[in-house]
Amino acid sequence: MCERVTNGSLFYLANIAISNMSGYITGYMSSQTIRKKAVQAYRQRLKERGWVRLEVQTSKEDVPLIRQVTQALRSDPVRAAQLRRHLHRLIDPAPHVDLKALLASAPLDGIDLSRRHDRGREVDL
Repeated sequence: MCERVTNGSLFYLANIAISNMSGYITGYMSSQTIRKKAVQAYRQRLKERGWVRLEVQTSKEDVPLIRQVTQALRSDPVRAAQLRRHLHRLIDPAPHVDLKALLASAPLDGIDLSRRHDRGREVDL
């Protein structure tokens, strides 16, 4: 026969202590925790390889295009370099050139740059 004695939060049943903490097992990890750790480990491996996670918001029509571009950038290094050059040419603005550099590079052959020396009108003070 088992004797049941209550002592605080533990029940003693035939010299075996049973805790009132329902469902808690030491060392048990929920499937959510396991999934979270797996994603963290995967992202850490990508980081060590030099990859970066990127989220993009785009229209539905552009999704296949964005995926193709990212796949091309990840796969073949030669193709990726060509694609990068082409995209930079299309997207990057023209380099900024100041007026002095623009005039210095302009062809001035055959242009008369002399001007009349005018002192303005005479004023009586």
